Amino acid sequence: MDIRDPDHARLERIRRIARLMDSRWVVPGTGIRLGLDGIIGLVPGVGDTVGLAISAWMINEAVQAGARRRTIARMVANAGVDWLVGAIPLVGDIFDIAFKSHRRNAALLAADLESRSRPAATVRPVSAR
Repeated sequence: MDIRDPDHARLERIRRIARLMDSRWVVPGTGIRLGLDGIIGLVPGVGDTVGLAISAWMINEAVQAGARRRTIARMVANAGVDWLVGAIPLVGDIFDIAFKSHRRNAALLAADLESRSRPAATVRPVSAR
């Protein structure tokens, strides 16, 4: 990865938190990955709001890293969908386990930072014959 060191460290923190929130453990015999978001989401009202607060931190980190507005907007949309659907009893609990908004947002930020670290393509003029 050719991202500047502060951005690389920021992205690694976000990835660690995303893994903890969305896919830290495997439900035995199923292969289904589960994180704290799926567990704390079982607490009505409070659980999904805690997940939203962690998403807000991730989005703030993305802003600090200089992510593009489009990337930030997609991260906000993922967090909003996770919070809104997650608030629906039972359906939201299943959705929290399947949607994995924190991992999605970490991947969005990684792609954004990676695209900025690549050198721009060199365009050579076409010679007239």
